[in-house]
Amino acid sequence: MTAERTLPAAALALTATVAVSTALVAFGNITDFGTNEEFVRHVLAMDTTFQDPDLMWRAITDHSLQDAVYVAIIAWETAAALVLLAATVQWVRGLAGRTLGHGRARRLTTVGLVMLLLLFGLGFMAIGGEWFAMWQSSKWNGLDAATREVLLAGITLLLVQLPSPRWGVGVP
Repeated sequence: MTAERTLPAAALALTATVAVSTALVAFGNITDFGTNEEFVRHVLAMDTTFQDPDLMWRAITDHSLQDAVYVAIIAWETAAALVLLAATVQWVRGLAGRTLGHGRARRLTTVGLVMLLLLFGLGFMAIGGEWFAMWQSSKWNGLDAATREVLLAGITLLLVQLPSPRWGVGVP
């Protein structure tokens, strides 16, 4: 492999990894709806937190609203997975010489990764972890998993955004 292809090949590998991981998470949430539905319900209800009266007014206990949040999470995950799978195809096409560069692959990867950073960083870590005090729950705490997702997406985003003449001239 030539030096011109090393960075795009690494971007392809990481993008494909995140795409497949995200697709599997979305698929699992769709085919085993009840497992993570229960997770979302407990986090939003704040029923396994310290039950501090100063925080409990934030709890969402309506099952319809809880389910709507969960469906929105699944839809967002699915959309991000599809964007990242499309980006993976573009990386492959660029490496195979079927495009004039990696511009489209970089843009699609960036969009998909930012979607994941918003979901897991803003949604799970900030809103779930802090607003709904998920960090207080020993049973329904997804902060470690969210941190792993943010880390993988963030590292991939950094690699894809490295300035390099190796990216070549992109196709709009």
